[in-house]
Order: sequence, then structure tokens, then C-alpha cells
Amino acid sequence: MIDLTIDGKKYQAEEGQTVLEVAHRHGIFIPTLCVDEAVSAYGACRLCMVEIERKGRKKLVASCLYQAEEGLVVTTQNDRITNIRKTVIELLLARCPQSEGVQAMAKKLGVTCSRFESEKPENLCTLCALCTRVCSEVVGKSAISLVSRGTSREVALPYYDDKTDCIACGSCAYICPTGAITMKDGNGMRIITWPNCKVSFKLRRCAKCGAEWIPEKQVKHILNTTEVPAEFFDVCPDCR
Repeated sequence: MIDLTIDGKKYQAEEGQTVLEVAHRHGIFIPTLCVDEAVSAYGACRLCMVEIERKGRKKLVASCLYQAEEGLVVTTQNDRITNIRKTVIELLLARCPQSEGVQAMAKKLGVTCSRFESEKPENLCTLCALCTRVCSEVVGKSAISLVSRGTSREVALPYYDDKTDCIACGSCAYICPTGAITMKDGNGMRIITWPNCKVSFKLRRCAKCGAEWIPEKQVKHILNTTEVPAEFFDVCPDCR
């Protein structure tokens, strides 16, 4: 076990645990908008910045990426950290002023409005990359990715082509913290809408009740990557 200090109190961490994981395990609030246990850390939002002191030297780090070390001293709240977090959430508010997730986090941090001008008020994507990570790391498809740089950076299908490798599982829509990606089933189709693209996928019907319950492309992917028998997908979970 690793001994470290967070906000003046002694804690123990397991080898490989990040500062954020240790803090959250002990109920210490550190804000995040790009963290999920299902995927690896990425450090996109920078709301989780903390101050660390090691061998007499202090610096700011992203707690979701920085691993706990023996003798590490961590400060999660001080004027410097508060100012940085408020500036970051103001930038996110300017980028995504209509996002309920960003608004809720801003309220937690005591920010009601942004000093910065919003160029695209309808934008909901914070570039947290949760969607791209779950697609590549959990689903194993890498059907979407972050493209371009600077203010043009966005989540997109490769080459903006709707002939995508996406299997319509909906993982990206489920994990998106701001509603930038949506999924809707109806009329035999599943429609997934990303910030710059919309694609429709055919749904399979249950042989017993007729309910539309799983995309054909998802069935094909599962059959190709697992030993689940094809007949398993003939009926929906409710009819098994």
C-alpha cells in the first residue's frame, strides 16, 4: 500500500491508483466531466486539477492521470485551484451554454455565467472523448474519433462518411455526459445522431413478440467476435 496525504489527512492507496480514485473513494470532492470507470483516464476537461507537493516542490496536475506516490501531499482546494476550475468551467459554459451537465457543474463550482463569448450556442459537445474511448476500449470498433485541431476539433465519423463501422450499440450515447450524442429507436430503425452526422441502422424484430430490439450490425459484430449462437438473437430478452 502507498501512504499519501490529501487535504491534511493520511490515506492509503493501492499501486496504480490515481489521486482522483483515492479521493473519490474517501468521499473527497474533485470535479470531473470526462471520467468514467468504464474507460481509461484522458485528462480532457481539466476540472480535476489539484496541487501536489513532492520533495518540497509544488505543481498542479490532473488528478485523473496522476498516480498516487509514497509520501505525496495533495491539496484539492485552495484559491489557486478554485480560480483554475472556475476559469475552466467558464470556458466550457461558453462552448456549451445549453448543456445541462455543464450548467450543473458550474453551479457546484459557484459559477453562474461565463466571461467568454459563445460562438455556437447550440453546441453540446465538451470534447471529453468519453464516446471515442468507450467505442475503442469497450466496444472495440473505433467508429468515431476526435478530428481536427484547435477550435475546429470535434467528434466525427472517419472522413465524415456515414458508411461507418459503427454497430449502433449506443454506448457513445449512453456515456455522453451532455446529450451531444442521441439515440432513438422507431419504425424498424435506430437513429444515432452525432454533433455533425446522423446515421440510421436496421433493427431486428423479435420472432415471438415482434418488438424491435437490437441493431442487425450489432448482432453481426457479436457473432463475429464471440461464441454466442445465432439463434440467441431470434427473440428479445423479455421473451426468453
